[in-house]
Amino acid sequence: MSTRKTTFFYAMLLAVASLAVGMVIASRLDLTPASSAQTIAVPPMNSAPLTGAIDAQTFRNIAKSQSPMVVNIRTEMKAKGQDLSDFFGGGGSSPDDFLHRFFGGPGGQGGDDQGGGGGRGGGNGGNGRRQPREPTTKAAGTGFIISKDGFILTSNHVVEDAIKIRVSLFGEDVDQEYDAKVVGRDALTDSALIQLTEKPKRPLPEARFGDSSQMAAGDWVMAIGNPFNFAYTVTVGVVSATSRAFPVTDGRQNEMLQTDAAINPGNSGGPLLNVRGEVIGINTMIISNGRSEGNIGIGFAVPINTVRDLLPQLRQGKVVRGRIGVSVGPVPREGYEDFGLTSRAGAIVASVAPGGAAAKAGLEPGDVIIQFKGRAVSNRDELVKMVVATQPGTTVPVKILRNKQERTLNVTIDELDLEAEQGARASRNNNSQPLEEQGGGFGVTLSNLTPAVARRLQMPSGQSGALVTEVDPDGPAAGILRGGDVILSVNRRTVSSAADAGRELKNIASGRIAQILIWRGDGEVFVTIKKE
Repeated sequence: MSTRKTTFFYAMLLAVASLAVGMVIASRLDLTPASSAQTIAVPPMNSAPLTGAIDAQTFRNIAKSQSPMVVNIRTEMKAKGQDLSDFFGGGGSSPDDFLHRFFGGPGGQGGDDQGGGGGRGGGNGGNGRRQPREPTTKAAGTGFIISKDGFILTSNHVVEDAIKIRVSLFGEDVDQEYDAKVVGRDALTDSALIQLTEKPKRPLPEARFGDSSQMAAGDWVMAIGNPFNFAYTVTVGVVSATSRAFPVTDGRQNEMLQTDAAINPGNSGGPLLNVRGEVIGINTMIISNGRSEGNIGIGFAVPINTVRDLLPQLRQGKVVRGRIGVSVGPVPREGYEDFGLTSRAGAIVASVAPGGAAAKAGLEPGDVIIQFKGRAVSNRDELVKMVVATQPGTTVPVKILRNKQERTLNVTIDELDLEAEQGARASRNNNSQPLEEQGGGFGVTLSNLTPAVARRLQMPSGQSGALVTEVDPDGPAAGILRGGDVILSVNRRTVSSAADAGRELKNIASGRIAQILIWRGDGEVFVTIKKE
């Protein structure tokens, strides 16, 4: 019996020793599971109610405790022949108003970070010629540390196209900078995850995450950032509004937190904090005008809950979203009964991308999507959220109204390729006639009517016109024209193309009425619209 016990003891000892040796060898050969190297711990979110008094020490304490996790980011990129505001797109009602994505620059070619002088690097020396240096642009932004491994969140437009990224930390010499690399970017949320490639000698502080869904108009907030290279500037204000829908790329929107806390060029990518010092947003853009590029009291931050959900995908280097290949518009305020609706709920299909998921499933322009994946569609933006959150390859039921009759189509979700989508949209826009003009217009976009679309709309053979592809929900045509309408005549002049309709509508003076005959459903409809 004692011999058996001794043998069992030595067998167990040998097994444990073998396991230990194996683990050591695996660690030396870097044979640890790939998943552990590819994941990032998602910071916990504090959803406790925001309670307690605000006193003279509140914001001082937040600034003192949270500034150490904020970083300054300097980038160098190839010079572009395009103003940064052009990339984001106009947001005002006149040429002077625009949405300004902000970080301190761009500087002159080879110049300083403040956008000052500085010419092209290099020049002619004597009679010889130097190889011309490729022009570069320098800029500055902000970020904040979310892990001790050196992961940092910032805005996508701060590091997009950067060929060099340098990061400086709180409390260190201004000349002390660390190299960083882009790990993952997402244009739709204007967020990016970068990582320090050289590790500082001291431990890194980490940001704490709050719950951005709890924020309401009137809540106190603080912004910390690098405006105009004034490092670690602290500003205080309130949440002005929540769930502001703003275009982050052409044709797509993201909900933003609006604040009057002073944020300026260089704040981009920095944290917006609640009264507990928790990050509830990433500062990303401001409303500015031609007279001033600085703060005028209207700034926007991406809600941190939106970015937090994307962190695992940002760590993988790619954010995957769904797409069905339609352009959708809002249900009009008046006349929704004509579609068979009992309330202004749903999303109207304005156009269907050839060969896309929707086209394969049989969706047509003029369909009203009322359910997606078994959930009611309250409006256009809600539908877009549902689609992009659906895993590509999934087949989902989509309930529509067509000619006031309900039917259900099964749609297999495609993967959203944002660059390809924007390229296709730009190509379509080149073939479309935009009628939205500076200072006023009708707020519609038209394209030429193709025979295939005319057949789908059950128009008479040989009928020509201009197809309404988009209607500005805030424009004069909202609630009158709809995506899928076909303009047949303007002020009793027959039109045969988008160019014809555009010319006739442009000829109408501001404040005058346009008499428009359209094809809708299964017949002609006469409408009037007052031009702004």
